[in-house]
Amino acid sequence: MSHERPETRIQATNWNVVEDSLGRDGFAVLPSLLTTAQCEELAGYFFEEARFRSRIVMERYAFGRGEYKYFSYPLPDAVGRLRQSLYPHLAPIANRWHAAMRIEERFPATHDEFREVCHAAGQHRPTPLLLRYQANDYCCLHQDLYGDHVFPFQVIFLLNEPGREFGGGELLLTESDPKKPGRAEVVPLYQGDALVLAVNNRPVRSTRGYYRVSLRHGVSQLIWGQRHTLGIIFHDAK
Repeated sequence: MSHERPETRIQATNWNVVEDSLGRDGFAVLPSLLTTAQCEELAGYFFEEARFRSRIVMERYAFGRGEYKYFSYPLPDAVGRLRQSLYPHLAPIANRWHAAMRIEERFPATHDEFREVCHAAGQHRPTPLLLRYQANDYCCLHQDLYGDHVFPFQVIFLLNEPGREFGGGELLLTESDPKKPGRAEVVPLYQGDALVLAVNNRPVRSTRGYYRVSLRHGVSQLIWGQRHTLGIIFHDAK
């Protein structure tokens, strides 16, 4: 990737603001984390079959329409560095969320340590993935869980520029709150932006403490063009 390393931007991010946004909305946007050249390089990996362990055509499984590919280990250096550098900032937030939701599991300080936890539980398969949407493609609302050990955040990078390379294909987030009507959100992203979002549940404060709200995410139908995203999921799959 280019010499402007994303790790520098990640380190410079105000993670207190990110935590506030995650707690309020279940997501937070990290603008311009990748350069145009870095986005183009990552999107180009989609056509290098040797980098991947599996390819999923979404229509076969009623997941939507489009396709995605899971990277194999060892991850491409650019993908591995993003996973390694984002995790230490999110792990403390994840631990505070688990404490609020009365979930016993706590997360270690580094991703290498967390990956060992996953592998010891039989979750050996890497989960970072590249997705491609073309005209009329979409992704149904879903959660990316994969096993017993689930890190409560994931990060999505938009690798193409909306309005120039594709139209439609908005990122959709919904939450199901047992105490009030559900909510839906369209999150506008630009090329190089990263979205941190809750994988499964988020804690919401009430007069009796915290309760859990369930979140899902998807992508609306692409009208024209081509849209690639990189998904960084921190837990591995069984």
